Amino acid sequence: MDIRKAVLFMLVSTFSLACMNASVKYLTNISAYQIVFFRSVGSLFFTFGFLFKNKISILGNNKKLLILRGLVGVTSMTLFFMSTKYLPIGTAVSLRYLSPIFAAIFAVYFLKDRIKHVQWLFFLMAFVGVLVLKGLDTQVNGYGLILILISGVFNGLVYVVISKIGKSEHPVVIVNYFMVIATLVGGVLSIGNWVTPEGWEWVTLFSLGIFGYVGQVYMTKAFQIARTTQVAPLSYFEVIFTVLFGLFIFNELYTLWSVLGIAIIICALLLNNIYKNKSNP
Repeated sequence: MDIRKAVLFMLVSTFSLACMNASVKYLTNISAYQIVFFRSVGSLFFTFGFLFKNKISILGNNKKLLILRGLVGVTSMTLFFMSTKYLPIGTAVSLRYLSPIFAAIFAVYFLKDRIKHVQWLFFLMAFVGVLVLKGLDTQVNGYGLILILISGVFNGLVYVVISKIGKSEHPVVIVNYFMVIATLVGGVLSIGNWVTPEGWEWVTLFSLGIFGYVGQVYMTKAFQIARTTQVAPLSYFEVIFTVLFGLFIFNELYTLWSVLGIAIIICALLLNNIYKNKSNP
């Protein structure tokens, strides 16, 4: 087990995802639907290429669940991109990480999972972080907050649907369905909201798929060669890198309250992750 290599892979993954987040923030003049379209169509080049090269059926086995995963996924992604128009990018990414909490709650009803009492304490702690962020930081836009929280809810549903799918489908088949559906939805919704990109906006739009794909691939590599407990906490480097991009590239200001709120949320989610991994070694 090569821990150093796994850490390197996670750093490459989180940095790539942070670059994608920064690219989305840069595209302030482009509609969220167009961003969804270009983010998805850029990844299709890689997913279709992989499936054809390895002679894996693109249709999969459980088409209903695969389509459902794509629909809830594109809803979450669209709302996230919309929220970046109203929130500092670091704040939006931090709040998106609440999705495992929503996933755990949904899993109780749909997968018959159990949540321990101490986990409810961690969940409460995370939502206290949200209250600190919104209640004490007057710079946090209420509409943007609603968008990102709903995005988190749908992203939580994604986890549940993927759990339902289980190992019956190849991971790239699942991702490919998501990208195909997102391309179609983003393309159709872009028709009435099209803004012609200019100059570097074209390059930035096409880079979204590359950054997203690299981020997912290297995260997968890291989880394949190291234990979840060793690499999962490193995923929060995406928040750190994104906040730094916001500070130095977009001149975003993070008040003491916003930093405190983000820290509480990340701390709560880390504690929940550590507890889960210790309970299920």
